Amino acid sequence: MKIRGYVALTVVCAGLLLADLFQRLVIQPAAWLLPSRRIAILRAWEHFLAWWVLVNVSVVGGARIPKLPEIPGREGVLILMNHQSVLDIPLVVASVRGSYPRIVTRKRYQRGIPLISHMVRLYQYPVVDPRAKGSQMQGQLDGIREAARTAKVPMAIFPEGSRTHDGEIRRFRRTGLELILAQRAWTVWVMVGDGFWTRAKVKDFSGGMADIEGRVGLRGPFAWDDPEADPTEFIDAMRSEMVQELADLRAEGGSG
Repeated sequence: MKIRGYVALTVVCAGLLLADLFQRLVIQPAAWLLPSRRIAILRAWEHFLAWWVLVNVSVVGGARIPKLPEIPGREGVLILMNHQSVLDIPLVVASVRGSYPRIVTRKRYQRGIPLISHMVRLYQYPVVDPRAKGSQMQGQLDGIREAARTAKVPMAIFPEGSRTHDGEIRRFRRTGLELILAQRAWTVWVMVGDGFWTRAKVKDFSGGMADIEGRVGLRGPFAWDDPEADPTEFIDAMRSEMVQELADLRAEGGSG
């Protein structure tokens, strides 16, 4: 029903606006004043935000959000996820246990969006802009390298680069993933969501959320042990795992 979608959207957006203020006035100073507790503080806060979004989309909006897999929140963990909707970020955050993921994010989210833009800076998400050129592009690539090399928390990337329009796995944009793999050894997990793409954007939620029949699967771990190796075959294999997991989810759910 559309009314549930409107109510859920209103509750989520109102909560996030309040959260923006709390994040600036409480969370950021606490993380700065207590550096030894920074990861724990940021983990708790990001998991709360993910819970807030998912519980309202589910309980208020009527979407079906499945039980999520558990991904170890250790340093050196790399999560690859397909990209169907704005819910992908809270889904991957809620799946990481004991930590939070540093997510490769579109540059357009860095400015002008309440809570999210400040979060990109607070959590030191590396940003990418496919339209960037020259020194701007080089700076973004350097940021990905540095984040991958120094991250004390898991990293996550949506290797398709943009949301799917039909629910299928898109071609991987390899540059960012290649840079990440070149920085260190990784334990790689492939996380796949399905059923979310018909309500891909926030504005779509107002049309109703009860038709979201979400499914989430996880494959791994896969070892990437040699940062100096050519990653082509490994990346191809990870995409194949993602495609197969999507097919398995749909077979289990009885839908195509």
